[in-house]
Amino acid sequence: MRVLRSSADRGADGPGRGLFVIARSLPFAALAAVVAIEFSPAHVVYTGPLLSPAPALAAVTMGPRGTSAVAGLAFLVSAGTATANRAWGTQQVYANLAALLVVAVASVVGSAVRVRRTRELTQVRRIAEVSQNVVLRPLPTRMGPVTAASVYLAAERGAQIGGDLYEAMITRFGVRLIVGDVRGKGLAAVRSAAAVLGAFREAVHYESDLAEVMHRCAAALQREYALLDRADPRNWEEQAEQFVTVLLAQVPDHETIQLINRGHPPPLAVQDGKVRALSPARPLPPLGLEEFLTGPPIVTEAFPFATGERLLLHTDGVLEARNRSHEFFPLPETLETLDGATPAEYLDRLRRALVRHAEGRLADDAAMILIERAVTPRPAGTTARPWGP
Repeated sequence: MRVLRSSADRGADGPGRGLFVIARSLPFAALAAVVAIEFSPAHVVYTGPLLSPAPALAAVTMGPRGTSAVAGLAFLVSAGTATANRAWGTQQVYANLAALLVVAVASVVGSAVRVRRTRELTQVRRIAEVSQNVVLRPLPTRMGPVTAASVYLAAERGAQIGGDLYEAMITRFGVRLIVGDVRGKGLAAVRSAAAVLGAFREAVHYESDLAEVMHRCAAALQREYALLDRADPRNWEEQAEQFVTVLLAQVPDHETIQLINRGHPPPLAVQDGKVRALSPARPLPPLGLEEFLTGPPIVTEAFPFATGERLLLHTDGVLEARNRSHEFFPLPETLETLDGATPAEYLDRLRRALVRHAEGRLADDAAMILIERAVTPRPAGTTARPWGP
């Protein structure tokens, strides 16, 4: 199962790389222009203003050493042109050298600060990527009776982790999956996502009833809220405004899929170019809003899921992606037009369509899992194959 990020679609290759090369060439172009003017019949033209910006331009794309080298070249050019024009001793030459010295020192210092901050940002991004692999770790392509693929797109360029969560695990009850979305961003969302995922990863192997797995996830989220510092009013505000939409799915051997949906977008089944939403008969509130959970106990709903049929589980970041005309991404219509020999190919084309519609700018993180029932299922009522431990 592959994990793809939006940064791959908005990388520094292409036009961004070309602009970087042009920016790095500017200081040398300025120095070359000064030399060409000073050693030509046009040497009467005052070229002092072209030398001082060279170190500053270098500091934009170079480190302290590169910036110092450009500053040294600028001093050599200034001294060479002053010698060729026999201008030593004039106030203009010394004024140019003084200005160049000030700009050079400031540029080298600024370049050093920029390089240090870039290294710190790179380290933070690496830590974020490691954190993502813990929360959204890579999943196998084949899991029991299904094949699968996944995509995670971060809303912010360079970001690697947000409030979306997903997981798929093979158990003795079948393949069990979770897709969720935490309201909010930052560390609070990561903590909530980690709490729900941790409870899911443990409960799926022991609870035969999918509803009990959902209860374990809800209890874990409540325990996470209980750990907040009661003396900090910001934590109370965070808890009051935060909840988690969750969809649990179970794929047994026979031609059905079992779902429990708590406030999450319904999954979409795709077969022969036709799309149907597996909407719950009884809407349930998200995790964290248990005070609105009334009525009979939560039960699992079963839907047909035949061999060759594909199912897309996704977060609302997919549905809420807009273009410049503020039009939402037409997910069902897009699914009807796509094809792909494997779930990975199909989902990759869906990812491209989503990024193209949003023009590379997503308003919210987007996570998607696509599964396909790939083996001939056992008849209902027969003994299930022990896929898990």
